Amino acid sequence: MSDRPVHLTPSGPPETVLEPEPPGVLAALADALERPEAERRAAVAQVVAANPRFLDAWARLGQLGRDDVESYAAFRVGYHRGLDRLRASGWRGSGYVRWSHPENRGFLRALHGLERAAARIGEVDEEERCALFLRQCDPAWPPPDLD
Repeated sequence: MSDRPVHLTPSGPPETVLEPEPPGVLAALADALERPEAERRAAVAQVVAANPRFLDAWARLGQLGRDDVESYAAFRVGYHRGLDRLRASGWRGSGYVRWSHPENRGFLRALHGLERAAARIGEVDEEERCALFLRQCDPAWPPPDLD
């Protein structure tokens, strides 16, 4: 039994918002995503290599994967790096991580991508876990502006 107090709030579970990415890193990803289609994946991969904790870069790399397995791998890395960042931000395994906060979108985009990639490779259990986790993180899931 833990001696740590449990804080209950009348507004429901706690909410976690990740720290924002530095403006230069956001600009690098935006620039990479605007490259011609034939160059885009490699440009995003360079952003990931230079910023391996940048969740949205991992999610975008997953979206640009050359096949389902490559996409799955990138989304999975983004998801696990996201769990690390959430824990470092005070998340304790439950509570909201909402899309309405732009800082959280890389994690949620990676988790959503992992759900979809898992379905494509037949990982039904993981697909279902991801779908449930998305709705636990944000009860309003899916957002209307999901891309």
